[in-house]
Amino acid sequence: MRVLAVGATGFVGGAVARHLAAVGHDVTGVVRASTTLPADIATVEGDLDHRLPAVVAEALRNDAVVLAAQAPVDVEYAAVSTLLGALAGTGKTLLFTSGSGVLMQRTWGARSADSFAEDDPFTPEPLAARRVDTEHLVRAATARGVRGIVLRPPMLWGPGDHGHLSQIYRSVALTGAACYIGDGDNVYSDLHIDDAVQLYAAALDRAPAGALYHGVGGEVSVRRLAEAVAHDLGCDTRSLSRAEAVQLWGEFGALLLGASSRIRAERASTELGWSPVHGDMSAEIGEPRLRALAAT
Repeated sequence: MRVLAVGATGFVGGAVARHLAAVGHDVTGVVRASTTLPADIATVEGDLDHRLPAVVAEALRNDAVVLAAQAPVDVEYAAVSTLLGALAGTGKTLLFTSGSGVLMQRTWGARSADSFAEDDPFTPEPLAARRVDTEHLVRAATARGVRGIVLRPPMLWGPGDHGHLSQIYRSVALTGAACYIGDGDNVYSDLHIDDAVQLYAAALDRAPAGALYHGVGGEVSVRRLAEAVAHDLGCDTRSLSRAEAVQLWGEFGALLLGASSRIRAERASTELGWSPVHGDMSAEIGEPRLRALAAT
């Protein structure tokens, strides 16, 4: 299959592009100027905003488009609308990367009993409401002759990630303690990047048009992560107020560290036969790259 990977220089898109190329697909990655990719991945310059026409032209030369780029939600919606219009009637695939952030709950450290499978109703996170609109656009594209697929990965972790653990290790450098918000009982489902790329490959291979899939490998509370970091470094833990968390991690960082976003991958399991190999992100505790964040 000829696949165009949009976001091929990022953590998720890069991993997906490398995996697809390794298993024999003909992969082209969308890059900015002077950016290089591995030799087995071709490149085209473009982006979802000012250079979208280049992406559209390349999409028409491929069998499938994997969208895994980070972009403002309004830019994302406009780009997907344009791509679907160009691909209408071709039968080509557009796989859109959303995320469990669309259904996260602002619990500010409190635990939520809610856990969402693919078909469960939810109240969208306000910052991600436009992304939910994009999901609907992609899934409805089957009526326009496009095989639209949506994936909602949770917090992705693995070599080089910048997720919860990196922020907790960094808090030690800034405060002397491994920090969490409030009670720290909030949980954000997570998935190792190697398991995620297997989900992408399975969806490209056999997902029906209009499909939506979650992917999850494990979940662990933020307080438990902080306690594990404290044990690793021999320091204390510390509960932060919302205001203190914003001062430490910024508005968006504090929002993520204090939120609950729990999902179940029921359709991915039954329809694609996908199952993760890795557990939760606590497996990263003690990695030298993370310890280094606590020392700077």
